[in-house]
Amino acid sequence: MSNVVQSIADALLARHQTLATAESCTGGLVGAALTNLPGSSAWYLGGVIAYSNPLKGSLLGVPNELLATHGAVSAETAQAMADGVRAATGADFSIALTGIAGPGGGTPQKPVGLVYIAVACPDRTQAFEHHFAGDRSRIRTAASDAALAHLLAEIHRN
Repeated sequence: MSNVVQSIADALLARHQTLATAESCTGGLVGAALTNLPGSSAWYLGGVIAYSNPLKGSLLGVPNELLATHGAVSAETAQAMADGVRAATGADFSIALTGIAGPGGGTPQKPVGLVYIAVACPDRTQAFEHHFAGDRSRIRTAASDAALAHLLAEIHRN
């Protein structure tokens, strides 16, 4: 994944743009991957780990009504998290993740491994649904890797 992070860094630096993150199920893995690259403070502003719904609301501005209607694990919540952290930090881009890493917590409608990733760009916010297999560690790692790949694609699209 270091090549993807380097590509993200190169693209953001070339454009003088910045990034922020909002994570739930990954618990900071995306931020850790980004800050593992020396010099990341030039383009990575920081991130929020909002595991609980109250923090999603208070720190990221996710409306309680949205959480009540769609749940914490939804495309709508991921998009609201991405928009919220982008607004709070002033970043040009942001990524947000919410999902069910397991081993418990899944339902037939929202099984373990369901993860929503959202990327907020200057002109739109896009959500992506994923179903990852494996144990908790594999799901979290796969979600982090997918988020970085989606971000890179969206940066190149802009």
